[in-house]
Amino acid sequence: MTTPHTLLRSLPSDLDPNRLPRHVAAIMDGNGRWASKRNLPRVMGHQAGVSALKELLRCCKDWGIGALTVYAFSTENWKRPQYEVEFLMALFEKVLNHELSEMVDEGVRIRFVGALAHLPGALQSAIEGAMAATEANTAVEFTVATNYGGRQEIVNACRELAEQVRTGCLLPEQIDEKLFAEHLYTRELSDPDLLIRTSGEQRLSNYLLWQLAYTEIYVADVLWPDFDRAAFHIALQSYQGRQRRFGKV
Repeated sequence: MTTPHTLLRSLPSDLDPNRLPRHVAAIMDGNGRWASKRNLPRVMGHQAGVSALKELLRCCKDWGIGALTVYAFSTENWKRPQYEVEFLMALFEKVLNHELSEMVDEGVRIRFVGALAHLPGALQSAIEGAMAATEANTAVEFTVATNYGGRQEIVNACRELAEQVRTGCLLPEQIDEKLFAEHLYTRELSDPDLLIRTSGEQRLSNYLLWQLAYTEIYVADVLWPDFDRAAFHIALQSYQGRQRRFGKV
């Protein structure tokens, strides 16, 4: 039987390969609600969300989109029930260890951004190992924002620059947007061209506040575990139907 996955293995013919976003960012919202609608524990929604993420990552590679950045765990997510936080930390570590060899084989380079020093030690080790093992890969740049907060990222950059000014290494008038961006977690990445948020919510939730200044935003009504290639196709159709002006006429 032909499945939607098979039908959309290659880039759909109605999408212009020359006008694809180079960098897609995603807020993976709705895992808990997906589980609740099925009378399942919230943690089961997170597991289903991992499957959706794996498929989106493969889709980016298949369709020629070079970078994907996802919001995995925010600085505010520590306020969730302790059992859910512990489950997520264990899930991140498990997925990294289980999927690493496949990411290496498929040419995925993975990196993590955020306040990583506050994560459990075992997860930090898994992160360091995964980043080192995939450092030379070039098929897809896969960035995972973990213990990430956009406001805190900006505050940290301000502190670093202020310290350089205090010690006489930098003059205030030397600070511009380019230099500021070099002090963000994402300094090695281009700004996203397209942000996708699932579950119908229409807010940024403290995600990539600096980087999303001119990013096109697409809100999908589906919950994250149901965001498949067909849903991504629709998002890209919307993106290609827009005219990006960057402040120009």
